[in-house]
Amino acid sequence: MVTEQDIESFMIRMGLSYRELGRKTWMLRDSEDLVESLIVSLNDPVVVFHVKLLEIPADCDRLGLYEELLRLNASEMLHGAYGLDGNNVVANDTLQAENLDFNEFQASVDALNLAITSHYKRLSAFLKTEKPKS
Repeated sequence: MVTEQDIESFMIRMGLSYRELGRKTWMLRDSEDLVESLIVSLNDPVVVFHVKLLEIPADCDRLGLYEELLRLNASEMLHGAYGLDGNNVVANDTLQAENLDFNEFQASVDALNLAITSHYKRLSAFLKTEKPKS
């Protein structure tokens, strides 16, 4: 079973800066600050990765945004999936803690970073509303 010390050693080995938010919970920042706040929690028997990608304004193209999120979940999310948390688009991943090793941990962090940085522009296009021409 992976321990708190194992998770911290994985983050150090990856060169990530992190801050402990509470017992068994950390906020990561990668060296290039590509992702604002990837949260990692050790919730036996799983390790949960959670990151807020963007806030959904009330007047955006929600249908288009939701369709694009479903397309990305089906085709390009290597680890985890996009979801909604209130008015926020989030990405989550969950790994079994029992046999978690460094390579699996790194793959999840890297895949979420890649997905978020490459998908943000596509998704943010749905947040803009067309203003009527006068």
